[in-house]
Amino acid sequence: MTTATTMTATAAPTAVDLTPDTRHGRAYWAVVDCWNVVRRTLLNYRRRPLAILWVLGFPIVSVLLYGFVFGSAMRVPGGGDYREFLMPGMFATTMAFGFMNTATTVVTDVGKGVVDRFRSMPMAPSAVTTGRGVADLLVATAELTILAATALAIGWNSDGGLPATLLAFGLLLLLRFSLIWVGVWCGLVLPNAEAAGALYAVIFPLTMVSSVYVAPSLMPSWLAPVAAWNPISSTVTATRELFANPGAGGGGWVEQNAVLMAFVWPLAITAVFLPLAVRRFQALSR
Repeated sequence: MTTATTMTATAAPTAVDLTPDTRHGRAYWAVVDCWNVVRRTLLNYRRRPLAILWVLGFPIVSVLLYGFVFGSAMRVPGGGDYREFLMPGMFATTMAFGFMNTATTVVTDVGKGVVDRFRSMPMAPSAVTTGRGVADLLVATAELTILAATALAIGWNSDGGLPATLLAFGLLLLLRFSLIWVGVWCGLVLPNAEAAGALYAVIFPLTMVSSVYVAPSLMPSWLAPVAAWNPISSTVTATRELFANPGAGGGGWVEQNAVLMAFVWPLAITAVFLPLAVRRFQALSR
């Protein structure tokens, strides 16, 4: 009897400890685990503020360089202030370059074994990837807010009204959201952080051959369609239209339907790279 009583007393705490876990479904714990990954990522950013300053530094310097040094020599189709033409492009450039930071962080976590430690824990399998996406989207929102404040300080403003302005910023974040999964996939595929840094050679030409700095209509006839159909160009043209900034128009179908394509391109990118990122993440344990 003494033995049976001891066994019962020993088993009881285990049953009590497991009770809280059984009260909630998988969805609840997936959200909790996701938030824990988000907190961990944001704490790392707080300890490395230079990481955000570096991301913001390039577009701010570009605004000063193109807006004030080259601005007087740049032409806007239909006329208008070049700095107002430029700022939507700078917003989109910041969102586009952010995927490099995602890739670098992911490949660093993989190399240091952080991802393996996450996978060994009793946590939702989706938490690592979704947490990364949510954290990067929060950081992108902060970056966009700071850059918008900088734009207002140099004389840019949105004349499209509050609903159109909010939609424009939403499209910018949608572009960033889609590129997060490109960054996650690249971070899981690339061997080290140095290789992730080389992604600059991909994203820099992609932003240059677009409507960020110059309208496609002013480019050579063989290059203009390439720039117009660039996914970044659709977001830039759509935001110029919604902000009521100069140079938003264009003669091609993709430019006339920029707001539509600013939804289509990010959704298509997400549909391709989100499954690839999840599949690659699942393959890490094999």
